[in-house]
Amino acid sequence: MKRAPASFRIDPPRPEKVEKPAAKRKPQVVGPGKAVAVVAESDDYFAEPDLALTTPPPVPSRRRSILGRVFFTAFGILVSLAIGLWTDRLIRDLFTRADWLGWLALGVAATALLAFVAILVREALGIMRLASIEAMRRDAADAILRNNTAEARKTVDHLMGLLARKPETAAGRATLQGLKDDVIDGADLLAVAEKELLAPLDAMARTQVLNAAKRVSVVTAVSPRALVDIAYVLFEAARLTRRIADLYGGRPGFLGFMRLVRSIFTHLAITGSMAAGETLVQQVVGHGLAARLSAKLGEGVVNGMMTARIGIAAMDAARPLPFNAVQRPGISDFLKALTSFASSEKTGKDSAKT
Repeated sequence: MKRAPASFRIDPPRPEKVEKPAAKRKPQVVGPGKAVAVVAESDDYFAEPDLALTTPPPVPSRRRSILGRVFFTAFGILVSLAIGLWTDRLIRDLFTRADWLGWLALGVAATALLAFVAILVREALGIMRLASIEAMRRDAADAILRNNTAEARKTVDHLMGLLARKPETAAGRATLQGLKDDVIDGADLLAVAEKELLAPLDAMARTQVLNAAKRVSVVTAVSPRALVDIAYVLFEAARLTRRIADLYGGRPGFLGFMRLVRSIFTHLAITGSMAAGETLVQQVVGHGLAARLSAKLGEGVVNGMMTARIGIAAMDAARPLPFNAVQRPGISDFLKALTSFASSEKTGKDSAKT
């Protein structure tokens, strides 16, 4: 079938733009203390920002030493063989003494082996949960930045599966299930998920942080030794970190807990411990703790505030989503409660003395 003839309109070519010559710079008198630009604006290569300088360079991932891996692997195999040979020799010696002693040792060794395998499985599951939470937090931040709806829906489904056993999130999960198909933007969907699912857990985490800070402030205020203060602060910080991780669905084992502690220290280092310490001192002096409290109670309040800072870092490290729609807690949120608590403690002690 032949195409029917048709008419086409040909637009005349547009005239090319003629660039105007740059205006010449007028002569000026240069005197002392007066700076004059001697380079034209079109030739000034420093007028536009340098993208290579404004964009921070990517931080290369830390490469682990291959020799270190080989050493620890070989050393672990050697220790395992030594323990196996020692157990075999012990069981054989017990069989030579009495058969029932040998069977008893064999049963105990089998029970210990099964318990060791169960511990390894639990530690592996804890590390996998923490890795999944970290990946979820990175995916959520990327989905918010690019407003990716598909990635946001995937992250929300993962989050609902992680918090399915939490009774505090039952109402939020029901609400989110009804609104999930109605929200179009990925950033808005993650904001709704953060408010409905994580806001109740954030409130519980803040309560735990405040209670831990109060306990630290009381114990360090009455303890006679600085070593006792340090030991109790470390104990309370470790217990608080584990509780917050369990609250957000992490449930880490020992190795997972050590990985979480490393993440907390990394977060504290990135946020700047020096600036945080200066702000902490300014807040303490600004609220007049020295005038209202004794020196020991003031020291307890400072230790409690440092415990609260560790708790906030634990929330950042264990939370499945970054703080976006919900305001991140700060030291000032706990300062007033700690100072009023310490003031009530001082009033109670004074009334008891009288």
